[in-house]
Amino acid sequence: MLLSLGLFAFGIDTLAFDEIQRKSSWRHATATRIGARDASQFTGPGDETISLPGAVFTEIADGEISLNEIRRMAGTGDAWPLVDGRGYVYGAFVITGLTETLKHFWPDGTPRQIDFAIELLRVDQDAA
Repeated sequence: MLLSLGLFAFGIDTLAFDEIQRKSSWRHATATRIGARDASQFTGPGDETISLPGAVFTEIADGEISLNEIRRMAGTGDAWPLVDGRGYVYGAFVITGLTETLKHFWPDGTPRQIDFAIELLRVDQDAA
């Protein structure tokens, strides 16, 4: 298992992502001052997002089933714990986006490759 989101396990036989893109931000309120730089006060953590781009090849795994499960999970609006294969807990995340690109089709219209990107947003633990 590369990573799990709730009970969904990312792996070679389900969805294998190419990379984890993690973006964190912090909020600072500012007040204008005459003749000096603005005053700044730290007000807390901002958004934390994770993007999981990847590709699935239908000869190896049925990516459509896995992507439909991700879509179903997103539709609940629930927050899911995100844990990597080493046991590191990233926190609770909601699914905010799913992009699919179908490529290289078999004669019956079945895609040979599905490129995907899953967008996650961290939420407070009490929302999980």
